[in-house]
Amino acid sequence: MNSWTKAGFVYAHPDDESFLSAALIRQIADCGGRPVLLVATRGDAGQKNGDYGHVSKAELAAIRDREMAEAAELLGLENVVQLGYPDGRLNEAGDELVAAVERFLREHKVEAVFTFPPDGGNGHPDHIAISRAATAAATGGRCPNVRFLYYSWFPAMDSDGKKPDLAVETEPYWAVKAAALRAHDSQKYAIERYFGSLDRIREDRRHEKFVLGWQAAESEKEKRKA
Repeated sequence: MNSWTKAGFVYAHPDDESFLSAALIRQIADCGGRPVLLVATRGDAGQKNGDYGHVSKAELAAIRDREMAEAAELLGLENVVQLGYPDGRLNEAGDELVAAVERFLREHKVEAVFTFPPDGGNGHPDHIAISRAATAAATGGRCPNVRFLYYSWFPAMDSDGKKPDLAVETEPYWAVKAAALRAHDSQKYAIERYFGSLDRIREDRRHEKFVLGWQAAESEKEKRKA
């Protein structure tokens, strides 16, 4: 594990943490770290998804809250903060969202922030909005405890010549990652499309990868230690 022990994962929807960083979260927890998670929406805009197409948005939100709690326990998350912004409209939150992320990072003394890349990885507006807010919060000077900002690595980054700065093997944590993904049962069809059968690891899912987006200057880090 890296020199930090307090990592904050800042995502748009319940299940983002299990898709992108379940192995890393569990690794940090197993090594004595204290991973925390901020989720910006309750993920209730996808009520037409699979077996849950018959439920209302309010019912789906409650289901996804329960799913998130189960996944969090499996992953060893110390704390989960749910902001409850409207799913699918996160870009409307603007500076208010940045302020909420800043409060989260300060309150939990987060040293390393993990979020979506600036393009959201897949262009999802909520992913882009939370990436923008997390980046502004981490680099804006109001969270002096933050030393590193990492973006989840997506295959499209290969074409840009980017290489991951951090890679975690999923195999040692696959049982936990698969269990956390299964906890998000309302999203099981999306999970199946992305991972295939959770009974085995697809070759292209053998690592969780991250790109270093920002790092505090050495002089700033030394001042913070003083």
